Amino acid sequence: MPLQGEYEPSPVAFVRDQVELIESSGGLEGITDPEGRGVIVLTTLGAKSGKIRKSPLMRVEHEGAYVVVASQGGSRKNPVWYFNLQANPLVELQDGPERHDYVARELAGVERNEWWERAVATFPPYSDYQKRTERVIPVFILERAH
Repeated sequence: MPLQGEYEPSPVAFVRDQVELIESSGGLEGITDPEGRGVIVLTTLGAKSGKIRKSPLMRVEHEGAYVVVASQGGSRKNPVWYFNLQANPLVELQDGPERHDYVARELAGVERNEWWERAVATFPPYSDYQKRTERVIPVFILERAH
């Protein structure tokens, strides 16, 4: 993993507990949503703190590529990890027992729309989240680092 620094667990107990469960089980345990859809762990470097941060996010994958959706449940504000990706696009993604390094890139235009449709097909509540906010929910593609 190219990210170096001190890990600072989330102050949100649910997030912190899920990351711990997923990692301690080698990616074999952890939350799924009520429909059984999976979750990945996104590891970023904090934009302000410089510390390692980990977020469990819905698994949206297509032909080996992943996207992460900065929905924050339809909040008016982007999640903290959004700013981490803007400042430091090199990340680690854990999907089940697999961990790989990726470079994050925010999508726009047609490319964003294609991935947004895939994200909504994977996790339909994203559509409701977009209706709750005036901001266009950011979508990042994660491409394997070499």
